[in-house]
Amino acid sequence: MTTTGEPEHELVRRLMPYSLPAFAVAVVAGALLGGAGAAWSAGIGVAAVMANFLGYAYSVAWAARIAPTVLMVVGLGGFVVRLATLTVALLLLDRLAWFSPVAFAAAFVPTTIVLLVIEMKLLAGRMQADLWYFPERTS
Repeated sequence: MTTTGEPEHELVRRLMPYSLPAFAVAVVAGALLGGAGAAWSAGIGVAAVMANFLGYAYSVAWAARIAPTVLMVVGLGGFVVRLATLTVALLLLDRLAWFSPVAFAAAFVPTTIVLLVIEMKLLAGRMQADLWYFPERTS
């Protein structure tokens, strides 16, 4: 397996193919349980999880190339920025008549948990050792 030294990019490569099926399941479940508004709300919930994951992965990968201090600032500060963005988006979406916060949460929470569990399993297993990258020394 060829690695770039950026485990975040490898995680994105391995996890993003599941985003469309997760979106489809959320939309169908929302439509069956609550109608069109719930379907859209559930789909937005899954899309929010994936956007949050992409924002995390690419910002941390970028920061890791610069310096450990930048990595820490981006890791902690990026979490606050992404959380604030999600909060503002929810406040704006809640003004729409068709938006269902319950359907959004019913899709957002399990998708987040599944994403975290898969991420932990990938990083705790063989992928962790495969992602160690040591540039070759030229003497």
